[in-house]
Amino acid sequence: MDIAARITSKGQITIPKSVREALKLTEGDQVVFRVIEGERAILARTPDLLELAGSVPVPAAVRGLPWEEIRRRAWAAQLRG
Repeated sequence: MDIAARITSKGQITIPKSVREALKLTEGDQVVFRVIEGERAILARTPDLLELAGSVPVPAAVRGLPWEEIRRRAWAAQLRG
């Protein structure tokens, strides 16, 4: 899908409705522009924290532990090097 948009005098772009719908963008969402080789840019929606839940496996050694205990163990491991 190639869709043109115009940059305003303030450097702003209105994301076309079809792009917002395709990326499921809603008011308040954050997006990332990635510039490639100084000529092209990719626009991507940044996922919110809840969408990332479950995307990283939790090690069995800490699964089910309180958050404070997980942090304590992580700090101890960091100090040990």
